[in-house]
Amino acid sequence: MFIPKKVKHRKWHKGRSIKRNIETRGASLAFGNYGLKAQSSNWVNGRQLEAGRRAISNFLKREGKLWIRVFPDKPITQKPPEVTMGGGKGDVKEFVFPVRSGRIIFELDGVPDNIAREALRLAGHKLPVKTKIVSK
Repeated sequence: MFIPKKVKHRKWHKGRSIKRNIETRGASLAFGNYGLKAQSSNWVNGRQLEAGRRAISNFLKREGKLWIRVFPDKPITQKPPEVTMGGGKGDVKEFVFPVRSGRIIFELDGVPDNIAREALRLAGHKLPVKTKIVSK
C-alpha cells in the first residue's frame, strides 16, 4: 500500500474544496505514450491506486513500463464511532491524494495501442474519479 515513510506534520487541515478546480501541474504526458487522465475531482487513497496498478500489471503480463504520477501523502483523520464531542482531532485513518480534473494518474509505454487502452480502462474503473485515456 502507498503510505509515506515519514511526514513533517502528523495531522493536516482538511483543505479547500477541490471540486471546481482544474489541475495546472501534471496535466500532460511526461514519460509514456498513453495516460489515464482524471475528468473529475476527488480524493484517491493508496488502496485505490494499488488496485489500479495491479489491474494494469495483471493485464500487461509484465510487459511495458508503468509510471504512477500521484502519491497519497495527505493524512485523513477520523474519530472512532460513538465518541463524544471534544477530546481533540482523531487518529490518522488513511493517506490520500487530492486529484483535480485534468491530472494524469497513470502513464504507460512499450505496449501496443489496443492493449494499453484496455489496461488503462480497467484501472480507471478502480478509481473514484471519472477518467479518460489520452495518448501522444
